[in-house]
Amino acid sequence: MAAVSTEKNHLAAPAGGKAVVEDYVRIVDVRKEFDGFVAVDDTNLTIRKGEIFALLGGSGCGKSTLLRCLAGFERPTSGKIYLDGQVMNDMPPYERPINMMFQSYALFPHMTVEQNIAFGLKQDGLGKDAIKKRVDEMLALVQLGKLAKRKPHQLSGGQQQRVALARSLAKGPKLLLLDEPMGALDKKLRSQMQLELVDIIEKSGVTCVMVTHDQEEAMTMATRIALMDAGRIRQVGTPDEIYESPTSRFAAEFIGSANMIDGKIEDDKAEYITIRSPSLETLIYVGHGVSGYEGQDVGFAVRPEKVIISKDEPAQAHNKAKGRIEDIAYFGSHSVFHVRLSTGYKMMANFANQQRWASEGMTWGDEVWVSWSDNAGVVLTS
Repeated sequence: MAAVSTEKNHLAAPAGGKAVVEDYVRIVDVRKEFDGFVAVDDTNLTIRKGEIFALLGGSGCGKSTLLRCLAGFERPTSGKIYLDGQVMNDMPPYERPINMMFQSYALFPHMTVEQNIAFGLKQDGLGKDAIKKRVDEMLALVQLGKLAKRKPHQLSGGQQQRVALARSLAKGPKLLLLDEPMGALDKKLRSQMQLELVDIIEKSGVTCVMVTHDQEEAMTMATRIALMDAGRIRQVGTPDEIYESPTSRFAAEFIGSANMIDGKIEDDKAEYITIRSPSLETLIYVGHGVSGYEGQDVGFAVRPEKVIISKDEPAQAHNKAKGRIEDIAYFGSHSVFHVRLSTGYKMMANFANQQRWASEGMTWGDEVWVSWSDNAGVVLTS
């Protein structure tokens, strides 16, 4: 089930008090085909002014094609793209008030940092003084003033990325597009640069759309996320909404890890429901009503960090199961226990390693109990 925005144009007052149009970018019924293959399938989306918006999905899901349609490198087969109320479809890339930062950064190796940043401004015919002023502003924004005379090969990966970002922002675009912005960096530098990029983009005030297949990157950087699959948007929401309240099995399983338990609604009450599953010997009790009916096939998703693992049987009557530890994955801050239940279902449970060797009390082959609270999971009908 896709969660597609249907908001109307309206004004919203942010913290600064200045009203802005929320529907700044509008993608309306956009479809893109390549020789009969549908890469983007009748997509509708609105992006708000000033936000960092992420298109997240696996390879081939259509996210990069949609980004290229925004940039003007691809023309939609049908549908319209609006930026600040203006239709973009017939406008060539070089006329669009849009800049794109590529994964490879595409810096000119024979130019210095300041020359790279100034390139687009010179192409637009700005005066020498105006160019210098703008370049100095960009150098200050990305904190590279002391490296202005260096060539790209004399910079670290993170510094090159900031130069590419400064060049993209120099012309003051209405929309900044980021294509896998962290793809060229190692994991440790990637984590550091995620927050740095967010800070720079927010200070510039530009609206940003980024494409990534990295869940952590999207969750860390984006104001909102559109989760894509097979050319369609499956869900749109803030990072916590996508993670805590997935609207489909795909969303629940794509973002993070989830124990997905199939069953049927047994009791359907306004204040609670119960689900009977062949994967569990006891009922699943959900502490709120859902839009369902008795006998309906549903999925119940519960995150491993919401599952408690213990050698002692919990006192509760529902939402528990006995099993044997089959695998343990150690991640430093926490361990993930894979518990094989008597029904054959394997359940994951996180255990926080709050002290060194905290999990020594449980090991491979031990009999344990897993349990979760009444509101720990999500009921899914699609």
